[in-house]
Amino acid sequence: MATSNGAVENGQPDKKPPALPRPIRNLEVKFTKIFINNEWHESKSGKKFATYNPSTLEKICDVEEGDKADVDKAVEAAQAAFLRGSPWRRLDALSRGRLLHQLADLVERDRTILATLETMDTGKPFLHAFFIDLEGCIKTLRYFAGWADKIQGRTIPTDDNVVCFTRHEPIGVCGAITPWNFPLLLLTWKLAPALCCGNTVVVKPAEQTPLTALYLGSLIKEVGFPPGVVNIVPGFGPTAGRAVSSHPQIRKIAFTGSTEVGKLVKEAASRSNLKRVTLELGGKNPCIVCADADLDLAVECAHQGVFFNQGQCCTAASRVFVEEPVYAEFIRRSVEHAQKRPVGDPFDVRTEQGPQIDQKQFDKILDLIESGKKEGAKLECGGSAMEDRGLFIKPTVFSEVTDTMRIAKEEIFGPVQSILKFKTLEEVIKRANSLEYGLTAAVFTKSLDKALKLASALESGTVWINCYNAIYAQAPFGGFKMSGNGRELGEYALAEYTEVKTVTIKLEDKNP
Repeated sequence: MATSNGAVENGQPDKKPPALPRPIRNLEVKFTKIFINNEWHESKSGKKFATYNPSTLEKICDVEEGDKADVDKAVEAAQAAFLRGSPWRRLDALSRGRLLHQLADLVERDRTILATLETMDTGKPFLHAFFIDLEGCIKTLRYFAGWADKIQGRTIPTDDNVVCFTRHEPIGVCGAITPWNFPLLLLTWKLAPALCCGNTVVVKPAEQTPLTALYLGSLIKEVGFPPGVVNIVPGFGPTAGRAVSSHPQIRKIAFTGSTEVGKLVKEAASRSNLKRVTLELGGKNPCIVCADADLDLAVECAHQGVFFNQGQCCTAASRVFVEEPVYAEFIRRSVEHAQKRPVGDPFDVRTEQGPQIDQKQFDKILDLIESGKKEGAKLECGGSAMEDRGLFIKPTVFSEVTDTMRIAKEEIFGPVQSILKFKTLEEVIKRANSLEYGLTAAVFTKSLDKALKLASALESGTVWINCYNAIYAQAPFGGFKMSGNGRELGEYALAEYTEVKTVTIKLEDKNP
């Protein structure tokens, strides 16, 4: 037991808490080219594009701009790596898992570098990148590394003189199109299960945030993945992204992004070769706070649920339904939280909110805030940009929000909390399910009956009870309705990256 002077009863001093990790200031960006066949290439067109630091609006570096010709080259490499007899196909399942574990080791080794790059490119707080994004990457790689030698078929009873069994085989060349809000984390969500199952991959990272994907390419080469197994082509959606979506030799696409772009990806995929498509798209997620909830917990979770990552989350708690008896108190506490949220330099360890990703997103958020004011919502705090701060927006809270307002219907993808009032469970279920989205939902109550009733009734791929953003590599993640199809993470993800083959053997018919 510690004493007032910091000593302990056995005479040994208290252990100091571990020092917080620090970003690498003035980090040199080493990897800016296209990664194909474990080599670095310039774009065939000779074009480059700039990536910017949203905190300072300064250019970080120029990156090679891939397009269809570069995607064709990457797919050719991936197809060659997938051919029977190639080093990758000859590798046993346990060795595939070992490579993924070794990749996780290198991500851990370079965790500070990767978190610094992620903060430079996205503007998210460095500590969030280090402790949340990178932690999730490492756990995802290790989880699927453990699955590599456990993917099994079944023996199926049929006739007496027939043996029937199934094999789960890799699909082939897979395309991964990743977003800018969690660039490295959501890349590993796609890459790890694809490689675990024995596929090869062509990655198109978001043009706003290509740096950590390219750095990961250097680690993939260092680990010793055979050439062509992973290929990374930075570029823009209408060119490189479309080329990946429509390529006839890519047999599966995994896309995370907006519902609008997801539709384009699926359309392009269907016109080429009916490739398999999994989509993780937008959300307008209901967070339901019942009158019997632990209000401190509900306020804190709802606050973090909507403001985390500058509000740029598909899981954002952007519709908070609060039961009438605690509505006023919930608003009061939520405003206090929002007004205290530190906004500023994402490399400052005290910062909890950085800038929006770019001018387009910044303008969209401010337009939706203005629509809330005009349509009659009550602005409790925030509601504008930070003065002389570039792409920073004040944490904003609206009360008296109704279901017909734009801020209650459209995905804002920004630091805006909309608080709505409800009276009965049946009412809030109907309202929560009224939109085209169905990604996540949350319920805060001390009643197990209410929790289970709402969890059953809500049309969402994930329902959190008395928690928020509780996402684990072991648990499947994906949406209902226009929030997408298919699942990432967990054992469910393996089915998205394998083909099931039935083998039936007629035995020789001999008389006993």
